[in-house]
Amino acid sequence: MKILIINGPNLNMLGIREPEIYGSMTLDQLNERVEREAASLGIETEFYQSNHEGSIIDKIQESYGKIDGLIINPGAFTHYSYAIRDALASVDYPAVEVHLSDITMREYFRRTSVIEDVAARQIYGKGVDSYIEAVHYFYGKNKHEGR
Repeated sequence: MKILIINGPNLNMLGIREPEIYGSMTLDQLNERVEREAASLGIETEFYQSNHEGSIIDKIQESYGKIDGLIINPGAFTHYSYAIRDALASVDYPAVEVHLSDITMREYFRRTSVIEDVAARQIYGKGVDSYIEAVHYFYGKNKHEGR
């Protein structure tokens, strides 16, 4: 099983940007932790980060037929990118939407996700464990399907 992890805008600034909200872990540290957990479950991972909406859409579409699932933290695109939402709806692999912070307890505009209705799950407010829980979702799905 192979999963792609996409991190959207400003996630390259983890550890620097608002550590009181997002923590002190860098994106590289987060990726290493997710990769270790996935590998322990026999899941291959690929990581991608972009601050550009079109690049994220291109990556989603390029991955069609090459991955079994996607973990995506769309960052601020969560709240308004119908283009990313439509890209996710156009592929046949499941996506899990993740967020480090609890978006339901943040500013009003952050409480709406246009991605949620095309995602298999939405996990938020658990820091890096949001990603780990998403990896386990795919492990359970893989185990259940007997692959």
